[in-house]
Amino acid sequence: MDNNTLVSGVNEWLADQALSEPDIVMMFEGLTHRLRGIGIPLARARLTWPTLHPLFQAETVLWTHGRETEFEQFIHQESMSNAWLLSPMKHMLEHDLSILRRNLDGPNKLLDFEILNDMIDIGMTDYLVVSTEFSNQNLGDQIPRRGIFVTWCADRPGGFSNDEIQSLQKIQRRFAVACKTVVQARIANNVTKTYLGNHAGQQVLSGSIRRGDGNQTNAVVWMSDLRNSTALADTMPGDEYLKLLNTYFECTAGSVIDAGGEVLDFIGDAVLAIFPFDSESEKNCAICSATKALHLSQQAHAEISEQRKEEGLPAINYGVGLNVGSVTFGNIGVPERLSFSVIGPTVNEVARIETMTKAIGKSILASKDVAAFEPSAWVSVGEHALQGVSKRMELFTLVDADMQDMTAGPEVIDSQLADIKTTLIN
Repeated sequence: MDNNTLVSGVNEWLADQALSEPDIVMMFEGLTHRLRGIGIPLARARLTWPTLHPLFQAETVLWTHGRETEFEQFIHQESMSNAWLLSPMKHMLEHDLSILRRNLDGPNKLLDFEILNDMIDIGMTDYLVVSTEFSNQNLGDQIPRRGIFVTWCADRPGGFSNDEIQSLQKIQRRFAVACKTVVQARIANNVTKTYLGNHAGQQVLSGSIRRGDGNQTNAVVWMSDLRNSTALADTMPGDEYLKLLNTYFECTAGSVIDAGGEVLDFIGDAVLAIFPFDSESEKNCAICSATKALHLSQQAHAEISEQRKEEGLPAINYGVGLNVGSVTFGNIGVPERLSFSVIGPTVNEVARIETMTKAIGKSILASKDVAAFEPSAWVSVGEHALQGVSKRMELFTLVDADMQDMTAGPEVIDSQLADIKTTLIN
């Protein structure tokens, strides 16, 4: 069987991958095994692609023969690290190169990049980097927004033959087609999850994009709001106020996410979030998670308050309201500009409950249904008339709920969550 026939077999497999929805790590691992299967002396390969993510600039898969395949993400701050500045990929971008090869043994050995010595140390004899772009957009001295780099390394004396290098280039071009589908899907998922939240993002990606698309669901609803935001915005430089806002969001939205909730919207300096549940039997689990978020928020607030006090910075204080009930979850707005959010009486009530934290002087307030899950952790502050709500509501605050106090809550609540989930399974 000639080389073209062998390569065609790998390309046919890649075509099948492009038409499916493969896991990119497993697909790359499968490709490397197939390349070894047709006789290419591949010992190590790394796939790198840029991504669109608030934390990560690039993602990479490293395959080494005989070892477990590794997946890694690189944060934005690492883009100017020494490893990147001295890398062959940066050199290729600066000089608009689509291929770079270095022999690592024999008379043509060339070691002009630091990483090449590392490759020799682990027994590599040839180093080939091939870049395949998804578009012709020129972004200068950066990893291209759309495309892949693959580093192919051989361990056979003399390295790759010329025919093998040509085969790798042909195969990578077909591989890039399959990668384009996967990478774009990952980026779409990252973007929708970042801007809409996990549940709402999945709803949109599954086709719920028309105004009015949505459904009824049950949820614990969280609403938090920054105190004295107008005065702080008026008296602080813009960049300092922005830092303050992000610190506040870490205490609130960050705690919600860490506890398993979903942040739906930032309304100015307010946070709207939910802990959805599909059935009444899961209600306690959602309330437990929301309560955990409160305790995490208290802990985070205590830590940052002490730090800001030492640095002479303005204090950050906020109120949190919790409610539970049925909500309408879906698209609202105009056809040209939609927002995926929750609406309904439960949401209106939680907004009014949060507003009452100012009048009552308590940083945390919840409805009776929330407090009923663990009565000993809550204390009633009486019935109150809420603006726009027909009936007076009894409100509850956490015992010792002053934001300056830390309660030993998260560890206990983790145990409660485990017990609840065990009960649901059984």
